[in-house]
Amino acid sequence: MKNLLWLLKWGLKAAIFFTLFAFALNNQQDTTVHFFFGTQWRAPQVLIVLSTFTAGVAVGVLGMVPRWWKQRRAAADKQPVPNTPSMVPHEL
Repeated sequence: MKNLLWLLKWGLKAAIFFTLFAFALNNQQDTTVHFFFGTQWRAPQVLIVLSTFTAGVAVGVLGMVPRWWKQRRAAADKQPVPNTPSMVPHEL
């Protein structure tokens, strides 16, 4: 059973890889991104999609950092709870 799950996991990873690889091969034509003030960027379409995805992940992580710091600070300020005997009587 464990080997079957391992094989399915690697099969899924291979399918995702080959799907993205085929996407990259099919989108090699040059694309132009027009910015403000007449500036532009010409690059293969797959590079533009990859850079946009990377920028989105970076913005998401940076947006998450303040809340992460706050939660770490709150966890560090919490005092450990001493081990006290429970109030539930034990049955004999």
